[in-house]
Amino acid sequence: MDRLLRYFLKQFIRRGLMTFTTASGATFSCGDGTGEPVAVRFLTTDAERRVLLNPELALGEVYMDGSFVVERGSIVDALAILMSQPEILPRWAKLQWWLRYFVRHAQQFNPRPRSKDNVARHYDLDGRLYSLFLDADKQYSCAYFETPDDSLDDAQLAKKRHVAAKLLVGPGDRVLDIGSGWGGLGLYLAEMTGADVTGITLSTEQLQVSNDRAAEKNLTRSAKFLLEDYRDIPGPFDRIVSVGMFEHVGVDFYETYFRRCAELLSDDGVMVLHSIGRSDGPDVTNPWIAKYIFPGGYIPALSEVIPVIERVGLLVCDIEILRLHYAETLKAWRERFMARRDEAVRLYDERFARMWEFYLASSEMAFRKQNLMNFQIQITKRQGVVPMTRDYITREETKLRGIERGKRPRLQIAGG
Repeated sequence: MDRLLRYFLKQFIRRGLMTFTTASGATFSCGDGTGEPVAVRFLTTDAERRVLLNPELALGEVYMDGSFVVERGSIVDALAILMSQPEILPRWAKLQWWLRYFVRHAQQFNPRPRSKDNVARHYDLDGRLYSLFLDADKQYSCAYFETPDDSLDDAQLAKKRHVAAKLLVGPGDRVLDIGSGWGGLGLYLAEMTGADVTGITLSTEQLQVSNDRAAEKNLTRSAKFLLEDYRDIPGPFDRIVSVGMFEHVGVDFYETYFRRCAELLSDDGVMVLHSIGRSDGPDVTNPWIAKYIFPGGYIPALSEVIPVIERVGLLVCDIEILRLHYAETLKAWRERFMARRDEAVRLYDERFARMWEFYLASSEMAFRKQNLMNFQIQITKRQGVVPMTRDYITREETKLRGIERGKRPRLQIAGG
């Protein structure tokens, strides 16, 4: 086993410096010697075998189980090396990638019951878990760092402001927030713009928190949250926004999604879609992420999204690519989680804490070292609805900053 492990890992790891100690005690190093050295150890031959047979799935599993440990550096340091190699996948794992690609439609088939079950698997976890690492408003999506020194809370507020500016929301506008999370964006739009917001979610835990927060802010008349599927909500709406939900739709439901948005959006309406995306074309969901974190999820390429928008008769007015913003968001989440890791262990157990640590670290490195980004697509049903030049975004953001300064302190319920 030692000889096989050495051969395959040396073939894959060409950059950096990583030293491996096998279960039998043998030691070897891989890479070109650049950067900070990292040392890892396999504690069992079973862990070695699993990583060789199915590296994309097994590496996270053996880390969760404690049979793969980082002795010098941290798991994020190890993943930084592993995910910055010339080839994204080890050559011996490419056949598995093709097999996963051929069955990806089945894995992403998300009719209503399955969508609700998938959401519950992740978003109905103990709410105290998310309070360990999210900002005070519980924004669980990519923040918008206007400067490198922005705090996580400032960057999440900037994200809400940036999205609101692109929506061009006015008092009394009917706004639909698809995938409304813990209510932060919907409440921001209601409070800052005077809009009439309806947020929909499939998470019972998020629904309760969102409506409690609306009551705390005395916004129940202008911000209501429903346990509803996007396929079933009645319209029409003047504005539609969706942040961090499209990744759960599934490729076979893209046309259903955008056709329903076209039906719900008024003729002079504006929609903003904010989603994680990939820069190198269609792919598959990482098997470890699909099994343990986001069942049924998929990160789309723009080449999979834009043709569907065109096909249903909607117009793309603006596309913005947010490069590295999510890497910085995930770094902040990871550091906050690690600072309170003992609390996560008490909420669940050590294996769960290791799983969450691996999830945040691997996701950060996917954005920092590989092909992931975020996109914001602004959509209308006809020409002339939004201004001809993009300087209106800055003007709207300036106006919103002024309104923010006059409002009361942040909510208390979200930070729990």
